Amino acid sequence: MTWRAPVVERPDGSLTAPERELLQGYLQFYRSTLLFKCAGLTAEQLAERPSPPSNLSLLGLIRHLTKVERIWFRIHFAEVPAEPVFPLELGKDADFERIDAADAQAAYEGLIAEWKLSDDAAAGHSLDERFTFKGNDSTLRMIYIHLIGEYSRHCGHADLLREQLDGTTGA
Repeated sequence: MTWRAPVVERPDGSLTAPERELLQGYLQFYRSTLLFKCAGLTAEQLAERPSPPSNLSLLGLIRHLTKVERIWFRIHFAEVPAEPVFPLELGKDADFERIDAADAQAAYEGLIAEWKLSDDAAAGHSLDERFTFKGNDSTLRMIYIHLIGEYSRHCGHADLLREQLDGTTGA
């Protein structure tokens, strides 16, 4: 049987919650929106690049956002000695360029697992907690804002990719 990306329920979040809950809620909404865009597609469809010459695919977006989550929450903020998702010698775009449909289910499950590790890295820390990034002070708050922007941009890409794959549209 061919693996298909599972159906995803997107969470409803508060529009009036305290800042931390709002930031976590919006990040979770966009995380689940990416997977919502993939729901029902086969591994082969997730790996397809329907808009040449772009190297974008839904599987590439899944892999890219796994890398982004790990870099920001675990490596930079928590300073966990986590291995990069892709060896540096493969190049900065390995997440988009080295695509194999056979890896789709593992990549999908890996993103979900990375979310848990990211959430664990941030748990119990103040949004104002600082870390150093490229010699500059930054905060956990910035990571949430950056990732919300990163996911929302890539969810827009996912909208277009999905429509090109099978005609499905909608938020």
